[in-house]
Amino acid sequence: MEKKYFQKLKAGASKPPRRVFKFYRAMLSVLDIRYHVVIYYKQFNLLLYCCLLSLLLCGGVEAASDDQVSWRGDLSSIPASVWNKKRARHLLERAGFGGTPDVVSQYANLKPREAVLLLMGKGFEEEFEKRFPHSGIYEEGIDPFPSSRPATTELAKKNGEALGIQVNQSTRPLQAIVNQFFYWLRASRLETDRVAYWWADRLLNSKSPVVDKMALFWHGHFAVNEDKVRDYRKMLKQLSLFYSNGLGNFRELMIGVAQDPAMLSFLDAGVNVKGSPNENFAREIMELFTMGPGNYTEFDIREGARAFTGWNFNSLEFVINSEDYDSGEKKFLGRVGNFSGVDVIDIILEQPVTAEFLASKIYKYFVNENLSDVLRKNLGSSFRSMNYEIRPFLEMLFLSKDFYASENIGSRIKSPVEFVISTYKKLELSKVPGSPDFNLVTGALGQRLMHPPTVAGWSYGNSWITPSLLIERGNFALNLMFPDIEFIPQDKYPVYPSGPEIISVHQRLRKGYNITAASQPPGLDSSEEMMAMSNDMSTQENFNTRYASYRGWQKAIEKVIPIPRHLAKIDLTKMVLREKLLSTEAVVSYFEERFLTVGLDENHKVELARFLESELGTNDISSARSYMEESLRMLLHLILSTPEYQLG
Repeated sequence: MEKKYFQKLKAGASKPPRRVFKFYRAMLSVLDIRYHVVIYYKQFNLLLYCCLLSLLLCGGVEAASDDQVSWRGDLSSIPASVWNKKRARHLLERAGFGGTPDVVSQYANLKPREAVLLLMGKGFEEEFEKRFPHSGIYEEGIDPFPSSRPATTELAKKNGEALGIQVNQSTRPLQAIVNQFFYWLRASRLETDRVAYWWADRLLNSKSPVVDKMALFWHGHFAVNEDKVRDYRKMLKQLSLFYSNGLGNFRELMIGVAQDPAMLSFLDAGVNVKGSPNENFAREIMELFTMGPGNYTEFDIREGARAFTGWNFNSLEFVINSEDYDSGEKKFLGRVGNFSGVDVIDIILEQPVTAEFLASKIYKYFVNENLSDVLRKNLGSSFRSMNYEIRPFLEMLFLSKDFYASENIGSRIKSPVEFVISTYKKLELSKVPGSPDFNLVTGALGQRLMHPPTVAGWSYGNSWITPSLLIERGNFALNLMFPDIEFIPQDKYPVYPSGPEIISVHQRLRKGYNITAASQPPGLDSSEEMMAMSNDMSTQENFNTRYASYRGWQKAIEKVIPIPRHLAKIDLTKMVLREKLLSTEAVVSYFEERFLTVGLDENHKVELARFLESELGTNDISSARSYMEESLRMLLHLILSTPEYQLG
């Protein structure tokens, strides 16, 4: 393997070296595109993007067979007589995160309803939150956490203490308090990353994937970002709610979310008081969580907001502050009364458009981004008739002919989390690797858990794929097959925008500088004159912000349990020999069946087989068994980078 192969491939050089040209020549042949003497990566990237869009426009897979002509939009149950591996694989891909050929065969041997019920699990996850192994970073007095560093110091000056720490009589009387402020900022972020990793392991190994898939759905539907909440405990508590109620009754889930400390913090419940209601809270409940835009008036928002006044939280518990609650008469969606927040939610659920909005969003998540008005109304009617019970609605959806219509198979772009977790599943990994870093990979691809971009959550469908994001997916496959030995974990090394400042403070302190001199911006004069001036300044500071940021990081990495950084245990040679594959054509066919929902064109498969044969120097797999691992990984990198693999 040439060293420059990886350097050029990862750096995105303008012209590929000869070996990379050979590598991508095979790839371009896979895409049935004629190549020229010089290939530019950006052009190649765009070609991949266009090919993926073409696959989507063509429906992803082959045209509908005779028994499926009228299946699109048909919510009646699929007959057991047509249940097969193809449809079992589709169920596993959409309702879960895919599976190995053995798992697909297991589900194909069941009746459709048996397969669906097995995938959905038996019950709810009541103990989800308690299973997380906390690092023990929370300290008494941190909650309620001030909104900013200035708010923290003002609170300390007013009360003589803040964050559980007293103002002292030292040279910098507020330093310990500001240190604690930055400690919690860093520690909560790092612990949230641990929650995301722990959740990813759950997604990979779950025996009830539908429960996990719906928790992921609700995480995007009721979007809350740790960057604003700044308390991993609240984020974990909300995630636990999605597991305990995610397949239950939507009314109970909606009330639970509206009274959830993470959501209340995210939507500024503290300023939602009588006489000055916070309209954002009521607006998001109607527009994003229940009814959809255009189905209410601004007057409804103002009146609805009054019903939620006084709703707040104390640490991890929901409270109603009676002195802040507006108990007056309210007019909401044509109804008049002394409505509470729960009353408003009940009135919203009485609207037919609410069931249509929710049922359609779930349908788009699992089935197809496009649906007719007739299907939208039918889905809403079914959901209402089920009294907003989510489990039976999903069961109906997964058993419907529409779910298995040819137009709906292989026509949906995998989200970043689905893309990564399904890859690990198909490789039979039992743990999410520490490198590539799950949080960094999914973040680079557009879906970092615990950090939705807005209150509206993530946009699905074509938004997951742009030319640059498609190449990022290929880079993930590359780093999985050939680990990046230069990777530095972010939970041990400060890489935030303030990272260089933190490192600079650390290095100067190690050289014997005092706090003020050490905390000068990187690059400034650090001569004896500067140090002398810093000594004078140090007596005038109540606290030093840069030093506090440094100490906060130092304490955080001391207390937060590090994410294990093991690499993926991949053995493609063992996989190929286990299946007794004898030729390069057989290897390509097996990888296609194992990893792809949308099959490759026969000509494309021929080119891939030729590529593998050229790398091995033979078509006889048994004769290459001692050295073929590297070539198999290159082949799989190619396959995982194809447009077909992005579809599920």
